[in-house]
Amino acid sequence: MDDMALTRSLTRRDMARLLGAAVAVAAAPAPRTARRADVAPALGPDRRADVDALLRQLTLEEKISLLHGARDPASKGQAGYLPGVPRLGIPEVRLADGPAGVRVTASATALPAPVALAATFAPDLARRFGAVIGREGRALGMDVLLSPMTNIVRVPQAGRNFETLGEDPLLAAAMVAGEVRGIQGEGLIATAKHYAANNFEHARQSVDAQVDERTLREIYLPAFEAAVAAGVGSVMAAYNRVNGVYAAENAHLLTEILRDEWRFAGWVMSDWSATHSGVPAVTAGLDMEMPSGVNFAGLAAAVTSGKLAGSAVDTAVRRVLVQLDRFGLLGGARPRPALDPRAGARTAREIALAGAVLLRNERDLLPLDRADLAGLAVIGPTAAHPLAGGGGSARVIPAHAESPLDALRRQAGPGGRISWATGVDLEGVPVPASALSLRRTPRDGTPQGSTPQGGTSQGGTSQAAAQIDHTGANALPPGTSWTWTGTLTAPETGDYDLRIQGAGGVPAFNGSISLTVGGVRTGSVGALIGGNSSLIATSGGLTNAGGVVHLESGRPTPITITATGAPGTPLQVRLAWITPRRRQEALREAAALAAGARTALVFAFNEGTEGADRASLALAKGQDAVIEAVAAANARTAVVLNTGDPVLMPWLERVPSVLQMWYPGQEGADATATLLLGGADPGGKLPVTFPRRAEDAPTAPAERYPGEGGVAVYGEGVFVGYRHYDANHVEPLFPFGHGLSYTRFAYGGLSVRAAGGGLSVSFTVTNTGRREGTEVAQVYLGPPPRPPVPMPPRALAGFARVRLRPGERRRLTVTVSRRALQYWSDGRWVLAGGRRTVHVGSSSRDLRLRQEVAVR
Repeated sequence: MDDMALTRSLTRRDMARLLGAAVAVAAAPAPRTARRADVAPALGPDRRADVDALLRQLTLEEKISLLHGARDPASKGQAGYLPGVPRLGIPEVRLADGPAGVRVTASATALPAPVALAATFAPDLARRFGAVIGREGRALGMDVLLSPMTNIVRVPQAGRNFETLGEDPLLAAAMVAGEVRGIQGEGLIATAKHYAANNFEHARQSVDAQVDERTLREIYLPAFEAAVAAGVGSVMAAYNRVNGVYAAENAHLLTEILRDEWRFAGWVMSDWSATHSGVPAVTAGLDMEMPSGVNFAGLAAAVTSGKLAGSAVDTAVRRVLVQLDRFGLLGGARPRPALDPRAGARTAREIALAGAVLLRNERDLLPLDRADLAGLAVIGPTAAHPLAGGGGSARVIPAHAESPLDALRRQAGPGGRISWATGVDLEGVPVPASALSLRRTPRDGTPQGSTPQGGTSQGGTSQAAAQIDHTGANALPPGTSWTWTGTLTAPETGDYDLRIQGAGGVPAFNGSISLTVGGVRTGSVGALIGGNSSLIATSGGLTNAGGVVHLESGRPTPITITATGAPGTPLQVRLAWITPRRRQEALREAAALAAGARTALVFAFNEGTEGADRASLALAKGQDAVIEAVAAANARTAVVLNTGDPVLMPWLERVPSVLQMWYPGQEGADATATLLLGGADPGGKLPVTFPRRAEDAPTAPAERYPGEGGVAVYGEGVFVGYRHYDANHVEPLFPFGHGLSYTRFAYGGLSVRAAGGGLSVSFTVTNTGRREGTEVAQVYLGPPPRPPVPMPPRALAGFARVRLRPGERRRLTVTVSRRALQYWSDGRWVLAGGRRTVHVGSSSRDLRLRQEVAVR
C-alpha cells in the first residue's frame, strides 16, 4: 500500500464541507486509481421515472411489506429480511450484520475489530476493509450490510467500543467515509449506525441521552455526516432516546438534520425492535421497522382511516426502491461475485499489522531475538486459543484462526524453545459427582427412552444424574431438551468459577443451554445478544459461559441446568468449575515457567460484546495478579493485549513492553508473531485514550454514565476523550494518538499558511533509526486566546501516515479545512477567529512543533 495515498478516501472538498479538517496530502507519488468507482450516487430523470412508475403499480399492502422485516423462508442466518414483490421484479432483500465481517451461518473473513482499523489512521485501509465485506456480503447472498458502526467512544467501558472507530470525530469521519466507499463499491448497500448518541449498552433500549446541540454537531454527528457525503444507502436509527425523544421517531435527527440539511437520499431503518410507534415514527422520518412489523403492519389501516397520508408511505417506499435501483437490485437477478478467501485474508493480515500499537518498549525488549526464542515462556489462554473478535452482532465465523502460540512456534522454526502455561484457567474440569445431587428430566417432547449416559431411570420421566459431562461420544441426541435440578456442595469455602459448556444448541435470545445457581442465572450458552458466553472456546471447541459464585463448605446450593438441542447435531453439555485451589495452581505454574525462561510473554484479554458493558476497566479473571507474578519472576516480560478498549494496568512499571493487538481477526496470530519477532513495525496509534484510573474518565460521574433515573446527561459537552484529559490537566495512562515504533522519528521545518478558507500545514518527518518504520504524524489546533465558547486546548485537525526507510525524510502537507476552525452556535457554523496555535507531533501529548497563525 502507498501510505501517502491515504486521504483520497475523503476528498479535500468533502472534508472542507464536512469537517474543516483534513487527512494528510503528502508530497509523494500519485496514489493508485481506485479499482472501481462507487455505485452511481444518484438516479437520472429516466430512472426516477421508472421508480415512480413501479411505485404506482404497488398495492398499499405491498408497499407496507417493503417497510418492515419478515421471516426469511430460506434464511442464511442473517439479521434481517424483506420479502420483496416478485410480480414486479422487486427482489428479496437480505440484511447482514458486519462490523468486522459478514455475519451469517457460513464462514467469512473475520477482519480485525473496527477499533484496530481506526488505529491505522489510514482511510485507504478503511476502504479496503469495506471492500472485503462488500464483496463477501454479495457473494454470500446479502444485499444490505448493517455497518459501519459510526458512534463515538464516550464511555471507556462501553461493551461495543471495539466496533467503533475511536473517540475523535475527525478520525471517525475519515474512516467511516472510506469504509462506506469500500462496501458500496462492491455493490452492497452500507448502513451507518446507530443514529445517534448511542454510546453504551446499559439500558440502551430506553436511556435518554441528554446532549446539547453544539456537542451533537461537533462530536457525535460528524461521522454520520461523512457517511452521508460518501453516499451511504441506509442509516439505522438507534435504540435510545435523544433529548427525550426516541431516535427512531426523532424528527430533528431524521428529517431536519439528516434529510433537510445533509440531503440524505437513502432510507432510515430502526435498530432491531427499536420502533415504538407506527404513524408518529413514519411522520418523523423513519422508513423501515426491523426485524418485523409489530408497529408498521398497521400503517395500511392508518392510511385507509385517514390517520396517515398515503404520500407518506409512498415517500418511504420510494426511498427504499431508489436505493435498490441504484445498486442494480431491481428488475432481475444481479450476478454475484465468487468468494475470494485469500484476498480477504491478505487484507485482514495487513490491517492487523497496521493497527497494532506498541504502547511501551523499555530497553527495546521488543522485537524478540534468537536468544529470546531459545527460552520463551508464553502465558495466557488467548495465546493458545485465539480471540479473533468481539461478541454480539460482530461475531464472524472464520474459515480458520491460528493461535498466537502456534504462529510463534511456526515462525521461530526448529531452533525455538517455546513453552506455554494458561495462567488463567477458563476451562476447569467437570464438577465431580461427589459435589452434586441431581435429577434429570426430559422436556418439550424429548422421548423418555433417550436416557443420557450418567443417568439412571427411576420410572416416569425423572431420573437421577451424576456428573453432567455429555460431550464427545457421550453427547445427547440431536433435537432433545433436558433439565437438571438439584444441589451443588463445595468441599471448601471460596469463590468458584462455575462454567456451563456446550455445543449443538438452538440459538435463542435467552440461550439454548443455561445454568442457574441459587436462583440466579450464572451462565448462558447460545444467547443471540447479551449472553455471557466467553469469546474463548474450550480446548474441545465448546462454547464456555458462567461466572464466579461464592460457596460455603458443606452447604448445598440449588442449581438448575437446561439444554435445548438443534435437529441434526448432537447436543453437548458439561458443567465444570475452576476451584480456588486450581486458580492458585495456575498462577504458580505461570510464574514458575517464567522464572525458568529468558523472556516471558503474557497474553491478556477482555471480552467486549453487544448488550453488556464491562463491569470494570480492570482486566477480568485475576489477570492482573498473573502479570504481577510473571513480572516478578522474570524482568524480561512483555504483555500482549487482546482487548477492544482501554484497560487499567497497575503492573505497568514492572513490565518493559506492552503491545496492543486489539481483537485482530482471523490472521491476528500470524500478525502478532510477525510483530513480536520484528518482521514488521507496529505503526498503529491509539484512537482512544487509556485512563490511568477509572475515576479519571470524563463519564465517571454517575449522572453521565450509566445515568440516573433513566437519563444520561452528556455533561462533559465537547470535552470527550483526550479533550477532557487535556482541559482538566489529567495525566492519562496512554494518550490519544500514542504509539511507538521499533525506530525513531524526528520532526522539523513547520510551515503554516492560509489556504482555501482553511490552513495548509507542511513539515518534515525523518526516520532517524536503523530500520524501516511507520509514523502517523498528527496536527492539532488550539483555540484563540479568548475563545467565544469553551474549547479544548487541542483538537485533532489532520494526520498523515508515512512509511520511511532508515535515514529517509519526507515533506508532508496536511490541509486543515475551514470546519476545524469553526464551532456550532445558534444553528450555524461560526468561525473562531484570532491567533490560533497549530501543533504537530506523534500523539496528542507528544507535540514536537508549534506555530501561531492568524485566522480570519
